[in-house]
This record gives sequence, C-alpha cells and structure tokens, in this order.
Amino acid sequence: MIYAPYILLFIVLIILLSSFVTVKQGTIAVVTIFGKYRRQLQPGLSFKIPLIEKIQSKISIQNRSVELSFQAVTQDQANVYFKAMLLYSVLNHDEETIKNVAFKFVDSSNLMQALIRTIEGSIRAYVATQKQANVLAQRNEIVDHVKHQIDQVLESWGYHLQDLQLNDITFDEEIMRSMSRVVASNNLKAAAENEGQALLITKTKGAEADGNAIKIAAAAEREAAQLRGQGIALFRAEVAHGMTKAAQEMEQANLDISVILFTMWTESIKHFAENSDGNVIFLDGSTEGMNKTMKEMMAMQLDKTKK
Repeated sequence: MIYAPYILLFIVLIILLSSFVTVKQGTIAVVTIFGKYRRQLQPGLSFKIPLIEKIQSKISIQNRSVELSFQAVTQDQANVYFKAMLLYSVLNHDEETIKNVAFKFVDSSNLMQALIRTIEGSIRAYVATQKQANVLAQRNEIVDHVKHQIDQVLESWGYHLQDLQLNDITFDEEIMRSMSRVVASNNLKAAAENEGQALLITKTKGAEADGNAIKIAAAAEREAAQLRGQGIALFRAEVAHGMTKAAQEMEQANLDISVILFTMWTESIKHFAENSDGNVIFLDGSTEGMNKTMKEMMAMQLDKTKK
C-alpha cells in the first residue's frame, strides 16, 4: 500500500481546495450548517469549513426587472390591458434581510409568481374604483398606489420596489374606436371654434378699420371745409379791404367811385371769356345793360354805405 499516503494527500488537497469560495461582485452567498443558516459571504475570495458549511444560495443584490402583461376591469365594466415593467432589488445587506430573501420562498420562480400576482392584484383593485375615461390620465396615481400598498409586503420578503412603469394601457377595440371618434369630434369642435374666433376678430378689426377710416376722412373733410371757408372769408376780406382803399384813393383824387365798379365789370367779362372753356355765357353787353348793371351796383354800394 505504498500509494495510500498519496491518495490520502490527494483527498486532503481536494477538501482544502473546496474550502475556498469565490463570490462574484454584486452577489452575496448564504452559508448553512446542516441546513441551518450560519453566515453570509461577501463578494471576493472567502473560506468555509469543508464538509460542514454549505453554500445554500447566492443572492444577487443588483437591480432586477420583469415585464408584466395583465387585464383589469374598470368601475364601468371596461376591460383595460396593461403592459408594465417592474424594477426591484434586495432591500439591504442586513443579515435579517438576506435570511428573508434566502428562505421566504422555495425558489425564485415562486418569488416571481407571488410578486407579479401581488402587483396585479393591487392595480386591479385600484382600477376597479375608476371609470375607463380616467384610467389613461392616472398612470402616476396607479404607480403611487401600488408602491404604497405593497412596500410593506415586499420588505417582509426582503425586497424593495424600485420602479413600476406602465408602458402601455389599452382597451377593447370597440372602446378604442369610440375614443378615437370622441377625440376627432373634439378636435373638429376646437377647430370650428378657433375658425369662428378668427373670423370674428377679422371682421371686428375690419369694421374698426373702416370706422377709423371714415372718422379720419370726416375729420379731414371738416378741416378742409374749415380751411376753404377761412380762405373764402380771407379773400372776401381782402377784396373789401382793397375796394375800400381804392374808394378812398378815388375820393382823394376827386374821381367818381363808379369807375371802380366799371373796372370790376370789365374784368369780370374778361375772366368769363378767358375761363369759359367752351361754355356759353349770356351777358347783356349793350349800353342799356351796362347802365342798368352800373346802377344796381351803385345802389348796392350806397346801401352798404348807409348801413
């Protein structure tokens, strides 16, 4: 039996090597002795008692995600279909937490089943109190409700819900079509109201512009009439002033004032002739007509003098 020492040495070497355990980063190893929890091993190279201590499980402390697809019924009996993403992780590295994670469930599939059903039940209970018209606008409320409801349950299991995202919320095809029609009709209504408001604003602004234009034109016409009246008044005043001055000079020269009237008469006839532009003007050019006109003008002048 010369090989017996070598065999024994080989067995001791195998047992010694098996006492060294490597734990990956982000993982904690749970060690048991004869099936009872003993301790936990942190990431890195660790030592365990050969043949006595056993690695019961390796627990990942990294974030884990799972996708959910389930159905719920609203208060008004509408079917709602959810697609969600669940993000969860181990609560902390405490010994009691690790023991809960390692021994609460037989395996990870049982954990996932309980976790998914718990979240589905919480969402269904909330949706059952809401009407289908409100569900789409309450994504955040649903998530907050689920977190509030199941945080204590998950902590008792050693887990924490990091995030719950409701990626897709749909209804039955008939409801989706009716919702599309409602949205389309609301859009048409809003468009019609906007067009009506735009037309009203356009017509109002147009009426205001027309009114302002009429006001401006009336003000301009009034100002022009005032200026014309002032011009005529000034012209008449200048004519009266000139005639007065001419009459005074005629009296100082001992001349008859009727010469002024005669001059005005002849100038008027000349002006008519130059500016008639082809129109026919009938004037009594006889000596009797001139004498008659002169007498009338003299009479008007004497009447003004008396006044």
